[in-house]
Amino acid sequence: MKVLITGATGLIGNELVFLLLQNGVSVHYLTTSKKKIENELNYKGFYWNPEQGTIDENCLKGVDAIIHLAGATISKRWTKSYKQEIIESRLLSSAVLFKALKNNPNQVKQIVSASGTAIYPNSDKIIYDENSIEIHNSFLGNVVFKWEESVDKFKTLGLKVCKLRTGIVLSNKGGAIIEMAKPIKMGLGSPFGTGKQMQSWIHIHDIAALYFFAISNDLEGVYNAVAPNPVSNEKLTMAIAAVLKKSLFMPNVPKFMMNLLLGEMHELLFENRNISSQKSIEKGFAFKYKIIEKALKNLYA
Repeated sequence: MKVLITGATGLIGNELVFLLLQNGVSVHYLTTSKKKIENELNYKGFYWNPEQGTIDENCLKGVDAIIHLAGATISKRWTKSYKQEIIESRLLSSAVLFKALKNNPNQVKQIVSASGTAIYPNSDKIIYDENSIEIHNSFLGNVVFKWEESVDKFKTLGLKVCKLRTGIVLSNKGGAIIEMAKPIKMGLGSPFGTGKQMQSWIHIHDIAALYFFAISNDLEGVYNAVAPNPVSNEKLTMAIAAVLKKSLFMPNVPKFMMNLLLGEMHELLFENRNISSQKSIEKGFAFKYKIIEKALKNLYA
């Protein structure tokens, strides 16, 4: 099998490339930096520039499936111009891929795209599964909705389309947990707001494995890429502190303070969603890390 990956050098992309190569899958990857192009037997890079609408069509040769991870990080202050970059990086990259597939002979049968759990509204009561149709009326909710729309267009080319709505990714190489751990390591950690908001997470090993599972089993439709046991922000904070052997004694951080520090991006810390992973499990996917304590011990022990 040969797979084309966008966003291959990102947090999830790095882990996924390693897993695919380990399992005998050949990888083509797209990069906006010509310096990052490598040409090895089973690992080849190709240049593209989504902003300019350009792509090296040779990236499609022999490819069976596309894994689409490209998109500007949301973990950066949301200025007006950066918010535009967040959405355009997703829509433009999808459009360039679509045009390349439409205009060039290829054997691609499936596209598996990153997506986000931010599409679901905040709720204290609802357990969200993939059949939930209400869209969160927020900046990120709108981003995910348009992002998924751009990927659904690939169905018109006869491709199977799979979207993985990803929660908080736990990794010791980047992402939200690294930032949450910083004040805890300094003895200044505490939950955000009430700390009762539910946060759905997934270990970096499992999110990479889920992408591999999706292409190996020709999955179609939406899947929640979250572990089976979401936790409250308070429990997550306490679990990080426990694995780092640090005490928590500071008062909870009020929402207005994080708004002052982070601007609109502070919403990420107060999202409240209990999200089900049952659909993936019923398809036969086995999570290695189901419990937050075990996941964190693996990363920090």
